[in-house]
Amino acid sequence: MPNSPTRRTDVDADWSDLRADWDFRPGVTYLNHGSFGPAPAAVRAAQADWQRRLQSNPMDFYVREYEEAYFAACERLGAFVGAAAANLAFVENSTYGMNVVAHGFPLAEGDEVLLTDHEYGAVLRVWRRACERVGAKVTSAKGTTATLPYPFAGGEEGLKAVVEAVDRAITPRTKLLVFSHITSPTAVIFPAAELCRLARERGVRVCIDGPHAVATLPLALDALGCDYYTASCHKWLSAPLGSGFLYVHPRWHGEIEVPVLSWGRIQPATPERWSDELVWQGTRDPSAYLSVPAAIDYLDAVGIEAYRERTHFLAQYARRKIEELTGREAFVPDDADWYGSMIALPLPSGDGPALQRRLRVGFGIETPVVAWGERRYIRVSCHLYTTTADVDHLVASLGICLRDEA
Repeated sequence: MPNSPTRRTDVDADWSDLRADWDFRPGVTYLNHGSFGPAPAAVRAAQADWQRRLQSNPMDFYVREYEEAYFAACERLGAFVGAAAANLAFVENSTYGMNVVAHGFPLAEGDEVLLTDHEYGAVLRVWRRACERVGAKVTSAKGTTATLPYPFAGGEEGLKAVVEAVDRAITPRTKLLVFSHITSPTAVIFPAAELCRLARERGVRVCIDGPHAVATLPLALDALGCDYYTASCHKWLSAPLGSGFLYVHPRWHGEIEVPVLSWGRIQPATPERWSDELVWQGTRDPSAYLSVPAAIDYLDAVGIEAYRERTHFLAQYARRKIEELTGREAFVPDDADWYGSMIALPLPSGDGPALQRRLRVGFGIETPVVAWGERRYIRVSCHLYTTTADVDHLVASLGICLRDEA
């Protein structure tokens, strides 16, 4: 992969060499990395190499190579997210990790699990089921509790308002606070450290859903103050699909009970710590996990700060252009503390699925149009292959669609 130390954040031509590292279908403008992030060529090659090694001698790979490679990849991931490898385990994705936490979390009748009104629908389902099994309760904006400010104010005032809204929603029965580090439908960066500090003061554990934060934000999980953190690496890190991780603070290692039980370790080894139960859960293709270091290498070669600055510039560019088109301002401050590589922008009311379908079928644009609350939003994701021309194409196409709706 070519690397230039002189890439200017706002100049498409300085990033054009990286665009060839992705292989999109002709005619597709892909602005949905936040949902399904494809891997660059170097990462795909690394995964293919692991798959060749597996297929060429499965016995040798599983029995003699796999565990050493697994633990080495876990060490590399730990260095990237600021966590001891002993506190991490690979899982398929953030949702699987959230299910692991929910499966073993000690809930009793009358307990409450608190979410905010920006949470991902699958996370809400996970905790509803966990609560229903024991007579506990999920409290969220669906139950008119942890409703966060709208719009968000800037600076310390805005951070304080978010923390205070969550503080008001905590009750003596609240056992767990679950929130997104970066929200999925609304693309907002939450003040994770401040919320963790609040929860500790209130005697509440914290589980953070972090798939959009990996690579977008610098992470230091051991220092963050959360109890659990679950993430997908196939989003902004651009590791292969099927690569994610679960972080568990050491004080809760003994509580973790995985929902799928197998050997845990390759025999004759036996599981000795919580994460060992996730190493061997039956015969599967682990190449996605083992290719995570290649994804880290890729972003390291580009420059992680350069990557963040470039993708935030593109999200900011999309924000400005769509605000000009619709006359509707974004609901977060124009500040990298509040949004990163992805931005959600309000649209006039209308049929969201129909608009998303028209953008795809009529103009070749892949980007979600989401309903949140009673409003309609378009969420634009930007990565290293994205250009201002891609955003301009979206804005022009969106303008046609909105005029036709009017």
